[in-house]
Amino acid sequence: MLGLKSCIIDTLGFLGGQCSALYAEKPIYDIAGYPSISAEELIKNLTKQAEPFKAQYYLNQQCNSIAKKGDHWEISTSKNLIKAKTIIIAAGGGTFEVRKPPVENIANYEDISVLYHIKNKTKFKNKIVTIAGGGDSALDWAVILAKDIAKKVYIVHRRTNFRAAPKTVEEINKLTENGNIELITPYQLNGLKGKNGILNEIEVKDLEDNIKYLKSDYLLPFFGMAMNIGPLDNWNLSIINKHIEVNPASMQTNLNGIFAVGDICTYPGKLKLILTGFAESARACHSAYSYIKPNTPLHFEHSTTKGLPKNI
Repeated sequence: MLGLKSCIIDTLGFLGGQCSALYAEKPIYDIAGYPSISAEELIKNLTKQAEPFKAQYYLNQQCNSIAKKGDHWEISTSKNLIKAKTIIIAAGGGTFEVRKPPVENIANYEDISVLYHIKNKTKFKNKIVTIAGGGDSALDWAVILAKDIAKKVYIVHRRTNFRAAPKTVEEINKLTENGNIELITPYQLNGLKGKNGILNEIEVKDLEDNIKYLKSDYLLPFFGMAMNIGPLDNWNLSIINKHIEVNPASMQTNLNGIFAVGDICTYPGKLKLILTGFAESARACHSAYSYIKPNTPLHFEHSTTKGLPKNI
């Protein structure tokens, strides 16, 4: 909207980050103008909204290093060398690695009947699904699948209490009373039985070594993600607990011309919400404009007045 040219670099082979990779079908309720929208639909809409601006996409490649060269930055990726006046880091939680349960033969079932991400919830239609975990992701998917999709949903958790939002826990309790969900607590995964990657039965054990067997078609272990900010750690940025420190007035990092937005950045009062990321991105772009064109005043206008820029 400011008439600047841009490119997007991502390690994934598609747009959308964690929205696309981890919870494409989960509904989101705090996007302005949408009472409810799936993460997948949100990314489709954002991609379409970005089309008129003709950004260049460099996918399937990681930003390995940066170097200041005169009035621009050189960004070395695993495939290209890109020159830019400014850099906006919107890396979310960085690269994400699934925390896998310590079950001996789990690799034999992965991507067949043990799944760490859900891309198509219809595959669980009339199936028996066991979800392991007690956080928001585990309970959110339990609620979604227990409503007119799965034949039965088990929730295996090592504690009797959950770490999810109170409203979600309330829904879990109602679905448990109705028989849609069965809570297996306090138990932990102990073994898998099946053949050729097809799961048949899940062995769970409590703290007193009591064993239960759950007949299941799928196991969904949701134990969270391990955050790794990768090469960003070597860019001389000010980093606090794997988050890049920024000035919220400009979203600039400690390096001139480099900004950070979204979950990767931190400042006093930071809220990790998608809608916050939108506002931070607008702030960073305005700051980038002033950095790139210090002698060209930016006359602020609303989009309803100026429409789309004609020369991008």
